[in-house]
Parts: sequence; C-alpha cells; structure tokens
Amino acid sequence: MRVLFVANIDFSLRHFILPLMRGARARGHEVLATCADGPLLDLPRAEGFEVLPVPMARSLSPGANWRAFGALRELIRERRPDLVHAHFPISGLLARVAARVEGVPRTAYTCHGFLFNQPGPLWRRGLSLAVEWAGGRLTDTFLTVSEEEARDARRLRIHPNPVPVLNGRDPERFHPDPAARAAIRAELGIAPDEVVVTAISRLVRHKGYPELLRAMESVPGVTLCVVGERLSSDHGQDMEPEFERAASLMGPRLRRLGYRHDTERVLAASDIFCLPSHFEGLPMSVIEAMLTGLPVVATDVSGPREQVVEGETGLLVPPATVEPLAAALRRLSADAELRARMGEAGRARALALYDERLVVERTLDLLGL
Repeated sequence: MRVLFVANIDFSLRHFILPLMRGARARGHEVLATCADGPLLDLPRAEGFEVLPVPMARSLSPGANWRAFGALRELIRERRPDLVHAHFPISGLLARVAARVEGVPRTAYTCHGFLFNQPGPLWRRGLSLAVEWAGGRLTDTFLTVSEEEARDARRLRIHPNPVPVLNGRDPERFHPDPAARAAIRAELGIAPDEVVVTAISRLVRHKGYPELLRAMESVPGVTLCVVGERLSSDHGQDMEPEFERAASLMGPRLRRLGYRHDTERVLAASDIFCLPSHFEGLPMSVIEAMLTGLPVVATDVSGPREQVVEGETGLLVPPATVEPLAAALRRLSADAELRARMGEAGRARALALYDERLVVERTLDLLGL
C-alpha cells in the first residue's frame, strides 16, 4: 500500500510522524510524506524517506491555505496514495479535502489537540470546532492522542468512532543515565548536588513560561534549564521580555540551552521536569521525562492530567497561576526521596502506556497497515 503522511511543518513531522513512517515501511508499505520544507527534514531524508515539500502554513490566511491545498491536490493526483494519514488542524483539513476531491480510497486523521480547548476568543474556538466537525465528515479512521480528546470528539459528534492511540517515545533512548547526567552537568557547570528543573518546549505563551519564570524566582538555589526555541511559524506574544526579566533576577540559575538534539541527555541531568501549559494534546516531553525517571510538575489540563498521577508520579497545578506552581517546585526540590519515588512510579507508568513501539503498532493496526 502507498501511504502519504501529511504534517504542517518539519518540526512536527520529525518529532511526531517519523516513528509511524518507520513502522509503516517496516511492514512493507511504500511511505511518502509531505509538509512545509525545513532543516529538520534532514533526518527522515537521511533514512531514505521521500519527503515532498508543500507550502503549508500554520495560518488562517486564505491565500496561503489555497496554495497549500492546490499543492496537495497536485501531489495526490501525481502519486495516487491508497491512504492519506493527516495530522494537525489546518494541514489535516486541507489534506482530507484534497484526498476526497482526488478520489483517495481511504483517509485517516490523528488529532494532536483540539484548538477549541485552547484559551482564546470565542470566535476562534467556534471556528476550530467547525473545522474539526467538517474534517470529521471526510475521515474514515479518526484517532486521537489522548482519551479525553476521544471523549470530546464523540460528545461533540466530530466523528462517530474516535479511537485514542496515545503518544509514545523510545525507552531505549529515554532512560536514567548517570554518565550523561555527569557529562551534561560538567558541560553546563552545574554541581552534582544542585537541583535542576528542566522545561522542554517551543518558546510560546501557551506553554506557560511567564508563570514558570516567575515561580522559579521563589524557588531559591534551584536551576532552571530551558530547552527549545520559538519557531518561525509560531504566533502570539514574544517571550523574550519575560526571559530577559527572569535572567536579570535569577542570574546563572536560568540556563537557556536552545534547540538540542540530545534532549535525552539533558533530561538525564535533571531532577524535575516542568510543563505548565495552558493547553496540550498529550505532550511528548512529559513522556520523555517520565521514561527518564523524573517527577513531573504540570498543569491540570487535557493531556497532562491523563499522564501525571497526582501525588504519585508528579504534581498537578492550576494553569496560568504562579504560586501553586512555585509551591509544587519548592516541595519537590526540597525532598530528594519524594523525587525518587515519584520518578520511579512515573517511569513504570510510561513503560506500560507510552512505549513508542506499542503505540506505533497499535496505530498501524487501526490504519489497516
């Protein structure tokens, strides 16, 4: 079977879709992929995958989306896939419409987070719901990365049979690693006994950085490592003023590491993982941290509240608040035994639910591959 995987940008394809591409190829299928071109496509291309660029935009611009739709139609008409598996709201809708217009036998969609659950103006949330509802009419196999999103899809009649497949990461890559811990701490000049909180995500407002940076001001003696960058396609408030303010108050306790390909080593060098998002699907970074044996401090929103067992594998706090977040970080940073106990429980939970191999196999089975 010839399968076309559709994402929006190179970051998404590399971090979310590539394991499925590998799995489908291992089962003997011909795999194609498409998204906006970018440097992070170097890995899938180096592995021999054909990734065909289209001018996809993470934007509501009618002109940009019309161009992307036309390019998708042309690609589908030329390559004639048997299955189009689309991801993410805008690229997912465009791909499903193009597949239907061009007569593709089967379409599938994986929801990585419903935008109507994201805080914002009512018109935007209503538009998001309308987009998802329209897309659901064009979808044979409707998958979600969380149980809560599957319930939303069923309750709102987006699709009659949404199936949660979860997300997964490779336990052979993400695991406790004393050698990496020592090496990264030496590289960064962090003492062996210094408590390190790590956050890994795009540097955007809805990941909760204003709250995290302010919370860390009242967690004395603890270092915050931030891994990630703002993508050129990201929208919304610039986080630089927030980081500049925090740097002036925290000094060397704030370490900005930028985008890194060795996040597993940075996590191994950490003591606590924190993701205070306002909105999520089922964050990969939380899974990576759990597999590495870290306690997780996250917000009580869709996705993280499904991953983190309150008081057992980590702590959940209300979104967009500072003091509860600071209190959770102070509690964990002061108690090494609690960190170890929660980290061990989190790793066991992640191995049971979020092993990449099991998630990929389950997804491919549902796709009929």
